[in-house]
Amino acid sequence: MKITVQKFGGSSLQTEERRDRCAEHVITALRDGYKVVVVVSAIGRNGDPYATDTLLNLVGGSLPNISKKEQDLLMSCGETISSVVFSSLLQSKGISSYAMTGAEAGFRISESYGDARILNIKTENIETVLQTYDVIVVTGFQGETPKGTVATLGRGGSDTSATALGAALKASYVDIFTDVSGIMTADPRIVKSAKSMETATYGEVSNMAYQGAKVIHPRAVEIAMQADVPIRIRSSQEEGFGTLIASSTSAIRGRDLDEKPVSAITQVKDISQLKISHPESQGDIFKIMTEAELSVDFISIHPDFLTFTIPAARREEACKSLQAAGYEVTWTDRCAKVAVVGAGMSGVPGVAAKIVSALNEKNIPIMQSADSHTTIWVLVAESDMLEAVNVLHEAFLAE
Repeated sequence: MKITVQKFGGSSLQTEERRDRCAEHVITALRDGYKVVVVVSAIGRNGDPYATDTLLNLVGGSLPNISKKEQDLLMSCGETISSVVFSSLLQSKGISSYAMTGAEAGFRISESYGDARILNIKTENIETVLQTYDVIVVTGFQGETPKGTVATLGRGGSDTSATALGAALKASYVDIFTDVSGIMTADPRIVKSAKSMETATYGEVSNMAYQGAKVIHPRAVEIAMQADVPIRIRSSQEEGFGTLIASSTSAIRGRDLDEKPVSAITQVKDISQLKISHPESQGDIFKIMTEAELSVDFISIHPDFLTFTIPAARREEACKSLQAAGYEVTWTDRCAKVAVVGAGMSGVPGVAAKIVSALNEKNIPIMQSADSHTTIWVLVAESDMLEAVNVLHEAFLAE
């Protein structure tokens, strides 16, 4: 049995016309000899009747007046409605289709309501149903806890549901259908010359997702990477196979890596930089941040000071916690992180020098920097972010 998993997001399912186009992708896969497991998000976006945010607005929006368990029970309704609606559409086209909840599909997840983790997937029910039906439409984003209650995987959880099913079922592909034709070399709203990437590695795409690219959730990429299941990022409204994400750089790109060590430029704004002068115990500082559930980034350690970044929305909270412990804290708001990502940069000299040179030429100060073997980050003023992204895209990815 050849299986492919197809995930359709909320905007792809927003209208009857869009749902029809998604159904065509299912029909194409069936013609190619696959059994298809479809994973769906809630229909539409905030304001549409059954979108997740719309459902939350019924109970107080971002500050609901119900428990997290009840909140998950409510939010799971959007995907349940979506699965039945899409399965009904497929049946109207003569396709044998069967809708399933996450629990029926075998998702056993932790009891961390609102941000659960997948414990395991029992695929026996799906495999049995696929003996009779050609398509199963599964609710993304949700599963069953050990106590038998409904919990959700957090925002972006339908991507995670799709790749986890792909791994468990040993699918040939996991197709993530979105509003774009693939992963771009930069945000096309910022860089007009941004291009679609034909191929990318799991590591590159995971780094891009963590550094601001919104096409796929990084947890979903990591699951696919562990199982070595290829992902394709595709447009739900167009033909074509979009961007192929796979494991081996040499297998999917060959010598191109020697010519283009950088694959993409990404950015994250709304960042604050904190500087703690004369820290007696740097370990205590991180303990304070951990106890406040504050995730820090861009850490620079010096004998006389410690510098790191946090989301701007939590800067005041972080400063109060540190000052209450007796630390001297200064900060800079309105910062942005720009990342240069590429699996081919590992061991290639001159990438960092080119970044510094390109930004210096445009008089864009670098406030802080960090690197790994596949990514180099620079912290700049938010007012310089747009120019910095364009300058670095031109330096590394211009034709």
